[in-house]
Amino acid sequence: MNTPSPHTPSSIKFSHVLFLAVAGACLPLSLAPFDWWWIGILAMAALAAGINITNPKHSFIMGWVFGSASFLTGVSWVYIAIHDFGATPAYLALPMTGIFCVFLGLVPALFCYAYSRWVRNGRGGRILGFAAIWVLCEWLRGWVFTGFPWLYLGYGHLHSALAGWSPVIGVYGLSFWVALSGGALAQFLLAPHKTKLRNTAPLLGCALLFGQGYLLKQTEWTQAKDIAPLRIGAVQSNISQEKKWAYTQYWATLELYDFASEKLWADADLVIWPEAAIPALYHNAQSFFDYIAERAAENSSALITGVPTRFDEKMHNSAMVISGGEGIYHKQKLVPFGEFIPLSQYIHGLLKIFDLPLSSFSRGTAEQGHLQVKGWQLAPSICYEVAYPDLIAQSSRGSDILFTISNDAWFGHSIGPDQHMQMAQMRALENGRELIRVTSTGITALVDHHGNIRSRVPSFVETALRGEVHAREGTTPFTRYGSTPIILLCFGLLLATRIDARQSPRPS
Repeated sequence: MNTPSPHTPSSIKFSHVLFLAVAGACLPLSLAPFDWWWIGILAMAALAAGINITNPKHSFIMGWVFGSASFLTGVSWVYIAIHDFGATPAYLALPMTGIFCVFLGLVPALFCYAYSRWVRNGRGGRILGFAAIWVLCEWLRGWVFTGFPWLYLGYGHLHSALAGWSPVIGVYGLSFWVALSGGALAQFLLAPHKTKLRNTAPLLGCALLFGQGYLLKQTEWTQAKDIAPLRIGAVQSNISQEKKWAYTQYWATLELYDFASEKLWADADLVIWPEAAIPALYHNAQSFFDYIAERAAENSSALITGVPTRFDEKMHNSAMVISGGEGIYHKQKLVPFGEFIPLSQYIHGLLKIFDLPLSSFSRGTAEQGHLQVKGWQLAPSICYEVAYPDLIAQSSRGSDILFTISNDAWFGHSIGPDQHMQMAQMRALENGRELIRVTSTGITALVDHHGNIRSRVPSFVETALRGEVHAREGTTPFTRYGSTPIILLCFGLLLATRIDARQSPRPS
């Protein structure tokens, strides 16, 4: 990425806007369900090239175009939740979806402004600064306003050779490599012919890191525990979202789970129902749960279910051990406008728009233990939470296995469930733990400690998944330290490249 010419045009060309819009729109192709990981590198190369020829203000606009386009193609499935299940008319749901995606596009816009303003005119380290700021912006997006940790570049490398780095540096570290590779490619392509050879060095460095990832994939960071595997029976109910909360379907739902579980008790050590399986507060369905607990006990089986609960006048989205163990977990990371309304005291007039069932949950505390079933320690997470790498790393410490339940019916027949599943697989890889994932409509699957799906059932089918999972012990570097090392590295690189840029005056 060369220093821009003093003859850089002051106006933004439509061709540049179109170029970056297309590049941004293509970025989600590097992720599930497409998994063309190399497109992520090309998209970042296009972004690096695009902001190379503009000033900071123009860079902000170009980054906004790039980011908005990537979110419009990557997460526009939020329209399904807003319109189909939130009872919002299409004439409102469409602009709301667009505003949501354009708002998210402000993060890449901030990235481009920061890079153009602070880093790009330095004498060296511009590529490192490019990657560092991108990762810091991904990290920022993961916690500001409760966070939206979707479309991280690193997820595209769940199955590439680079995946070997995941248990060491996590998904943010993989994103760093993708941004670094994109910046290196842009610098090589834009370099004058006489300096092409010199500009191959960053590309070779990226290739070396990629190759080292293959060697790291051969490392077993955790070890199998010398205990018998746990036999799992997971119920995928395939109850459509429009029926799930209908009062007329309540008893039919209870019968479905009762009947499906009867087929599993004899062969499963643990039967699992998905998130909010029973559409009622736990205490309102107490008699049914008592009956189910008796059936499980009679067959020496355990049961875990997702269920809404109320404690101390607060409602929670919870996962509870009903039989065969103990423990209850309250979801910590809630979905904005789906499970709680941000700034609800200021937007009373808009609350009718967000007419989603049970949208007034409270957050669970951070000091929650594992679910204990038949002597096993299960690290729980509910739906959206599996997208938070550090939350899962903290929970996985001392666990035998990772466990997540979800209701991906909100995504409909979109790419949302595939993206969600990919994130769950990355958590298994980062922490060297097998993972159980149970959903109402799919994707219900068992994942090994390398992040590979070992078994799954078809989506949108009423069925059950049977299989075995194996306990593991030990910790990966990522489990032990989380994202802290890579985030500190990025802050350090940003500081170093900022100092370098200040010592290299911007051309006039």
